[in-house]
Amino acid sequence: MQSSSQAFVYPSSRQVDQVDDYHGIQVQDPYRWLEDPDSEETKAWVEAQNQVTFGYLSEIPVREQIRERLTQLWNYERYGIPFKQENRYFYFKNDGLQNQSVLYTLTSLDDEPKVLLDPNTLSEDGTVALSGLALSEDAKFMAYGLSTSGSDWKEWKVFDVETGENLSDHLQWVKFSGASWTHDGQGFFYCRYDEPNDATKLEDINYYHKLYYHKLGTSQSEDVLVYHRPDQKEWMFGAGVTEDGRYLIISVDQGTDPKNLVFYKDLANPDSPVVELISEFEANYSLIDNDGSVFWFRTDLDAPRGRVIAIDINNPARNNWQEIIAQTAETLEGVGVLNNQFVADYLQDARSSIKIFNLDGSFVREVELPGIGSAGGFGGKRYDTETFYTFTSFTTPPTIYRYDMVSGESTIFRKPTVDFNPDNYETRQVFYSSKDGTRVPMFITYKKGLLLNGNNPTLLYGYGGFNISLTPSFSVGRVVWMEMGGVYAMPNLRGGGEYGEEWHQAGTKLNKQNVFDDFIAAAQWLIKNGYTAPEKIAIAGGSNGGLLVGACMTQRPDLFAAALPSVGVLDMLRFHKFTIGWAWCSDYGSPENPEEFEALYAYSPLHNLKTGTAYPATMIITADHDDRVVPAHSFKFAAALQAAHAGEKPVLIRIETKAGHGAGKPTSKIIEEIADEWAFLVRSLNIEVS
Repeated sequence: MQSSSQAFVYPSSRQVDQVDDYHGIQVQDPYRWLEDPDSEETKAWVEAQNQVTFGYLSEIPVREQIRERLTQLWNYERYGIPFKQENRYFYFKNDGLQNQSVLYTLTSLDDEPKVLLDPNTLSEDGTVALSGLALSEDAKFMAYGLSTSGSDWKEWKVFDVETGENLSDHLQWVKFSGASWTHDGQGFFYCRYDEPNDATKLEDINYYHKLYYHKLGTSQSEDVLVYHRPDQKEWMFGAGVTEDGRYLIISVDQGTDPKNLVFYKDLANPDSPVVELISEFEANYSLIDNDGSVFWFRTDLDAPRGRVIAIDINNPARNNWQEIIAQTAETLEGVGVLNNQFVADYLQDARSSIKIFNLDGSFVREVELPGIGSAGGFGGKRYDTETFYTFTSFTTPPTIYRYDMVSGESTIFRKPTVDFNPDNYETRQVFYSSKDGTRVPMFITYKKGLLLNGNNPTLLYGYGGFNISLTPSFSVGRVVWMEMGGVYAMPNLRGGGEYGEEWHQAGTKLNKQNVFDDFIAAAQWLIKNGYTAPEKIAIAGGSNGGLLVGACMTQRPDLFAAALPSVGVLDMLRFHKFTIGWAWCSDYGSPENPEEFEALYAYSPLHNLKTGTAYPATMIITADHDDRVVPAHSFKFAAALQAAHAGEKPVLIRIETKAGHGAGKPTSKIIEEIADEWAFLVRSLNIEVS
């Protein structure tokens, strides 16, 4: 054991003489050995780190009180949005503390629901999760995906909805794919990679996605290869059958860049070729629906905040394209078709706004939402007059509404009962200036009567990347944080999708520093306006948000008292060498490019730790089965941080076992993790909990 701070003794992290040459710059990587999660040395290191971390957490008296309150609040019925197929309704429900939500079916909303699939029966500890489903057109069969321990690798099976029994179908090595049935119910399309090396499948890089058709009742070895591109190793496919059953639409992505291609295949003719409709990566095209040969798309072509266009595949030349709904000041997130009308989901300053248009683009009405928050759902078939949506805010648990497309009336379908009073809290949206003067919005939620005395414990949460928008949502964990007197602040940083593609691009590649500047400026605004102080502010984020936290705590260690980087991308020089990491070059740039390497090296958290610096109290959070952002990022950053840190505050790593990047994580593990986070912050920010 060796000590790297005055107060803590951390497990020893062996250093090796590994030096890499990047465009003439020599970069040391002394913890390269931690990239192998299965080596005995790494396993021993993980065990030793967890011993220190959980030993520290167990000595925080309030931890058990927090866990009990989280469990109490979490124990409420939660419903998913009902969806209909043929003559059946389906919905998910969690009784409260079930590790996984259960899928129910019923033929009328007044009937007694029947359990269709209970993932809790698939593993003792809840670590097998349902990760996708697709119903045949007649609702007789359901294809469903399963993920084990949070892995991105899925296996798919098929279920007889009436008998409740599994069929013999079993598909493996499916990743980044749903399933879409042909209308005859004979089979479905899906995407997969070739079978990986079993020993290294959680780290190996993923290339050459392939689109297959699986015929019901046959072996996976008999599946028909519909489309692949051996000349394009990075292309990834998504395939869906149009509502009329006529066409297979193939969306082609290159990494996480929102720009995509669109191909189609006429299913009326089994021998029809795959036709390239959109053959250049110049914009995002998302199919809404089709009317015969006319395809409607939501696109950001010449409209960074989105618009709706129509393309007739019989006359596909660009000068024949028609604009149906023009771009507005709001950001068009998505569009569906119900009651033979467009239902358009807009973001106005990161808040939901739902508008209905006729098929000619003429405005019909705006859906009256219950307040400022996030609405989602509005699914269904083209001629459905009934649909459902959910509405949530920072203090409103997800409430499900039934919406009548003809009358425009919303009625509550399911309203959860949670053991807290939302009237005791308030949410503000403020706008502040970033370092370069850019106006950035931020939501702030807290107990009513908050004194702006600069002494409130504050959790600043962010993401800022990959065109992902952060909108108001309910969280039991955040309620417990606010009950303890905490302020929760969430800025909408550049790199996200809140203001369209220009906002996204302003936080990518050579512009990535803008995201960190926006986050730092949010903290400075909160301090300046009396909400908090440097010794009372903590920062948190996951995945790309973990990178955000890592970059900001290394750039401004003086500004924050605590940091919670979760499943973060922390080694910006090697992220592209594992699993799907190469796909993030569209947002981050590539270390292989000299100019982009310079930008990456300048902020890479792992490479910007400075020996002798007092860093914020830090608890790095990762999982040993994360095959999206491999745990090596967090392992190496923890080892380097413990070696560099000169302060008395703890810098720890919490390594979850039998869990991945976050999707499908059982309720019990989520509660334990949040209890650990809040307990860590209670001690780090000197919070008095009554």
